[in-house]
Amino acid sequence: QVQLVESGGGLVQAGGSLRLSCAASGRTFSSYGMGWFRQGPGQEREFVAAISWSGGITYYADSVKGRFTISRDNAKNTVYLQMNSLKPEDTAVYHCAASTYYSGSLYQKYDYWGQGTQVTVSS
Repeated sequence: QVQLVESGGGLVQAGGSLRLSCAASGRTFSSYGMGWFRQGPGQEREFVAAISWSGGITYYADSVKGRFTISRDNAKNTVYLQMNSLKPEDTAVYHCAASTYYSGSLYQKYDYWGQGTQVTVSS
């Protein structure tokens, strides 16, 4: 079992930055692929970014490429999402997710989910 707890959300003006963190329990964090997804009001869940177990491979949605950076620190059991040049359309609840064998854009392949952290970007 893996428990995931996100933090770092908040209210920011357009053009600003936030860094989200996702702390994971368990001794096998370094073997999990990790992803970030978001769900805006009235919208479906959307892939944002993913990272392989080693951190050597990353994936991004086109909508965030060049603005967001996913990273992980396996010694701290934490994955991060650095968000720069934020836009109002980035407003959503951001969830991190863990998979025992996958690191990509398909939410169905993730086994564990956090409760989420709210990000609100004002114009």
